[in-house]
Amino acid sequence: MIPCSFCLDLKKQSPVTNCQSVTIMDRICEGTELGEKHVNRYCIKIGGKDVRVTEWGESGNPVVFCLHGLGSTSLSFIEIAEGLKNDFHIFAVDAPGHGQTDPFDREEDYEMPEMVEWLDKVIDTLHIERFYFLSHSWGSFVALFYVKNYREKVLGSILLDGGYQSKRESKQSMDEEAAFYEVDFEDYVETWEEFKEQAVYGSVSRRSAALDRAAEDLVLKKDGRFYWHARGYTGSSIVKAMHKHDIVDIYHELPSDILLLRATLPSNREQERRRMAGIFEEKTIGIVKDIPESTHMLHWDQPDYILSIIEQNWNVIKEGN
Repeated sequence: MIPCSFCLDLKKQSPVTNCQSVTIMDRICEGTELGEKHVNRYCIKIGGKDVRVTEWGESGNPVVFCLHGLGSTSLSFIEIAEGLKNDFHIFAVDAPGHGQTDPFDREEDYEMPEMVEWLDKVIDTLHIERFYFLSHSWGSFVALFYVKNYREKVLGSILLDGGYQSKRESKQSMDEEAAFYEVDFEDYVETWEEFKEQAVYGSVSRRSAALDRAAEDLVLKKDGRFYWHARGYTGSSIVKAMHKHDIVDIYHELPSDILLLRATLPSNREQERRRMAGIFEEKTIGIVKDIPESTHMLHWDQPDYILSIIEQNWNVIKEGN
């Protein structure tokens, strides 16, 4: 694949500001074929900063709001959204410092209380009143803090391998983990294929044209080198926030209808995942479902299976409203 010609310049440090409503194929890479032409990507203003939104489906259908993990973008949900778009109106946003959403100016703004209020402003600006919340990884941590404060707006929550990995229970200190991301997110590779294989797919078991398009959303290109789109400042700030506001401290304030879909690969981390998921299940009284043969990117490994679980859970609730 030829690397996307629509790549951000690393020198800018913040996304382009001429973001407007366009189709995914226009915004991702000129001349490429996505297969779905009626997906809107546009920017809204929150606190004077651009926030990029990706939107699938028709207004009038029940709303699913998606929040991605650390280092990803709204296109993380591309295959799931394609599968849901006939029954739901899907919104996904690039989080601050990701994709084409401007980074916060202050490290403190990435902390959970501030993130929750930022997120609620996004949701209000999009005129979303009640919605189903689908989140992945770090996005699930933010989602749970949001549900704690605004549970009346959330019809149901599904966490994709996130929201249960307590930093307090981990073996890595805040300073160690923050330092890792400061370096890791500033690293680069020399070719597009290297970027896809090392930085994007990793241990993900499958490839698809849609996931290649999602990969193009993750890259910064400068002087022929391929960098991760989120910068080290963003990564380290988010990690510090997760350590400061540990998820375990709010488990007892959450509703019991939360569904956690948990990764099972690599196997050498299974014991630790089971232990942390057990704490989540006990303290939230939520439901934990193991997803076989799936890595942390379980919605990329097993999209059809994840879709079937989402439809089974939320279609039932939808019919009852």
